[in-house]
Amino acid sequence: MSSLLGAKRLESMTRWLAGVALVGAQIGALGVALPLPAAAQGAGERSTSSDESDPQRRARIRMQLASSYYADGQLATALDQVKLALAAIPDLPEAYNLRGLIYAALGDDALAAESFRRALDLRPQDGDTLHNFGFFLCQRGRYAEAETYFDRALNAPQYRSSSRTLLVQGVCQSRGGDLARAEATLTRAYELDAGNPATAVNLADVLYRKGEFERARFYVRRVNGQTELQNAESLWLAARIERKLGNDSGARDFGNQLRDRYPQSREAAAFGRGSFDE
Repeated sequence: MSSLLGAKRLESMTRWLAGVALVGAQIGALGVALPLPAAAQGAGERSTSSDESDPQRRARIRMQLASSYYADGQLATALDQVKLALAAIPDLPEAYNLRGLIYAALGDDALAAESFRRALDLRPQDGDTLHNFGFFLCQRGRYAEAETYFDRALNAPQYRSSSRTLLVQGVCQSRGGDLARAEATLTRAYELDAGNPATAVNLADVLYRKGEFERARFYVRRVNGQTELQNAESLWLAARIERKLGNDSGARDFGNQLRDRYPQSREAAAFGRGSFDE
């Protein structure tokens, strides 16, 4: 039963990272760097809009629209725009990467996986696609496969989103039950980006599950100490940590904040029931 409860707690905490992963994916899709015509490349010139061929311009505009629609949750419209981008440039890795995200959101796992693999066939060391495919696999409980793609993303040349990938990798390791590795990975993510509340809360959650309550308190305080960063998950985790430390008044204080600010949340409902181990 305890492992099931831990899985439920961690499932709740992954709401912190879903936005992180998808925003990162959007950035990758929005930054469509289409190749310069050969003449411009040979001259060593800086790329400008005048260097774009008509297919490149059409593909770029379609990808920008697709990314915006995807961000707004208009998945069918986003998919239409991706199809138009691929009609302009059939072998555009960014389009297949975004298509994978869209199909994953639509629940079509087969086409999502095919899209990610096609993107990687075209650009095997693209860190954004490797990250997104790893996250896709993790969400489906395929933790060992996900680990491979996260590691490849982290080792990809010129990849600049290591803290993002380490965050998602650490949460996936925790979901898979490997708390020791999850702690190490999330600690690395925290060292790279200490200001990310998702990293601090997920690291605190792992430490809580390991019984290291004082250390868990340190990290969750970094989030709850700033009102604008708090949410139902961070307040509920803080309440449970304080209860484990024997600070019942502190647990009630966080629980009351949770109930007042997020009265409809499942965390507030758990506090109302006194279900601290839920």
